[in-house]
Amino acid sequence: MSAKLAASILTADFTRLGEEVAAAERAGVDWIHVDVMDGHFVPNLSFGPLVAQALRRATSLPLDVHLMVTRPENLIAAFVDAGAASITVQVEACTHLQRTVQQIRDLGVRPGVALNPATSLSTLDEILPELDMVLIMSVNPGFGGQVYLPGSTRKIARLRHWLDEAGLAGVDIEVDGGIKADNAAGVIAAGASVLVVGSAVFSGKAPVAENVAVLRSRFG
Repeated sequence: MSAKLAASILTADFTRLGEEVAAAERAGVDWIHVDVMDGHFVPNLSFGPLVAQALRRATSLPLDVHLMVTRPENLIAAFVDAGAASITVQVEACTHLQRTVQQIRDLGVRPGVALNPATSLSTLDEILPELDMVLIMSVNPGFGGQVYLPGSTRKIARLRHWLDEAGLAGVDIEVDGGIKADNAAGVIAAGASVLVVGSAVFSGKAPVAENVAVLRSRFG
């Protein structure tokens, strides 16, 4: 089965956000990825629940929310109410990670945990069986348009092997950061099942449909 494509709105034209998301849906992306930043955990501010509510009205696609915030447990319910289908939290931001993951699941959406580039896979030892998704950050989070860190591919491959050995092959590996047409195939071959793509979808240099078609041609 081909990997899923999650279009990140972080690099979309905010003056035309509804149109951009609608174009991505028509082009055949699978999810809309929403990066939530608080200016504390990462050096940037982005979207709140009201934007997610607006997106929910603009598309029928699942909203994949990534909370890059210092106290994610305080925002989970609001984003579920806004229409999130999955919520991913940063392992580095959660003092009580199991409780936070259970909170997400109890509210009826898919829980995920994200790891920054320098964070070891070993931080997932006790939580992995409780997850629906692991998000490998392949750039240091905070801004769109960054260059993929090549060491991420080995990390993805190690995680895929670990999941398969543990009988958890159904857990998605999502990868976010610097995904382009020229590296998508290698990321998928390493074991990724969801690719988050921002600037390579909403480039402004070519229509969204053309960009998505080029990416899909590399997915295999």
